Amino acid sequence: MLELARIRKEKETIIERLKLRNFDGKELIENILVLDGNWRESKQELEKIAAESNQLAKSIGSLFKEGKQDEAKKAKARAGELKELEKNAKEAMNAYAEKLQAALYEVPNVPNPSVPSGNSDEDNEVLSNSGTIPTKLDFWQPHWELAKKYDIIDFEVGVKVTGAGFPFYKGQGARLQRALINFFLDQARDNGYTEIIPPFVVNEASGIGTGQLPDKEGQMYHATIDDLYLIPTAEIPLTNMYRNELVKSTDLPIKLTGYTPCFRREAGSYGSDVRGLNRLHQFDKVELVRIEHPDNSYAVLDEMVKYVQDILTKLELPYRTLRLCGGDLGFTSALTFDLEVYSAAQDKWLEVSSVSNFETFQANRLKLRFKDENNNKQLVHTLNGSALALPRILAALLENNQTEEGIKIPAALVPYTGFDIIKN
Repeated sequence: MLELARIRKEKETIIERLKLRNFDGKELIENILVLDGNWRESKQELEKIAAESNQLAKSIGSLFKEGKQDEAKKAKARAGELKELEKNAKEAMNAYAEKLQAALYEVPNVPNPSVPSGNSDEDNEVLSNSGTIPTKLDFWQPHWELAKKYDIIDFEVGVKVTGAGFPFYKGQGARLQRALINFFLDQARDNGYTEIIPPFVVNEASGIGTGQLPDKEGQMYHATIDDLYLIPTAEIPLTNMYRNELVKSTDLPIKLTGYTPCFRREAGSYGSDVRGLNRLHQFDKVELVRIEHPDNSYAVLDEMVKYVQDILTKLELPYRTLRLCGGDLGFTSALTFDLEVYSAAQDKWLEVSSVSNFETFQANRLKLRFKDENNNKQLVHTLNGSALALPRILAALLENNQTEEGIKIPAALVPYTGFDIIKN
């Protein structure tokens, strides 16, 4: 959520920069400033009424003691009037505050100046390519056919037991999935991240804190009786650990990692892009979360991108790094880099990680601050990145490493799987 002080100070710049998202924020920003003015006026009126009430309360007793009965009665009558005025002023102030909060929730984060213009993922900027794209051989098959051939993932029984997008991993497929999770967690631990096993459901306040609510409410599974939400990413519980916290500057940086299953309704997703593991309703992911001093966050963003690149290199997967354009930028992000691996069997790039800097956008919702060297309270910057989301990593590993003997396992994973090839 954008800070009101920033909106007041940088109104025109914010409106202009939001156009990078193809978001016309002029009317909304103007409305926010009007509501802010109304709220401040009602607050001043309330304070004025409260001051007069306090003064009258002190004087009434004195007037009675002095025998000034008429004046005392008038003062009491006025006090009664002020009580009603105070009630009305408080209701007006709270109403303006609710409208102001709701309006602020509608404004996406302001894109970083480096974000390119564009309307969709087709306009994202390719920054680099790494690794050798394998040549597709005649016998190569997409991963959903390999899953059936080697009996390692069962999509059909998933449909029977739950529905489409909820596969069963079996035998060597389950072991490979578990190996990837452990490999990713060990990589994070070796790079100074504290491992967390969080809850897989969160309350509404947590969803609001990191920006999934109300923006993506329709994409989250909602347990309505308990009013809890299944998490679409570990970012939500990990970051919300510090909601309403004041941390010391010496506590920064805070580096967290966590494995969780992730649940996404993916409403409106159809076609070839959702086949097999390409898009699921439940999938596994290891997430990185950083809570940083504002001066360091963009250097840290580059560090996190490099970290994901190094993991993909260890997995021997060809990948590319993209900077997202304004039209493809997430609601809460100021700048996002996507990493995609190439699947030769499908002849396409598959997104496996998004690494984002939210600047103060989440911290302002979370009321997450730190004390600087002058003992002043400041909002932190929050960042997160997938390191990594498993389904498309697994798809690319299966498709790119198939041989006539079976599917070879990258050397970095063999200590985790206990085998170096998947075969019948």
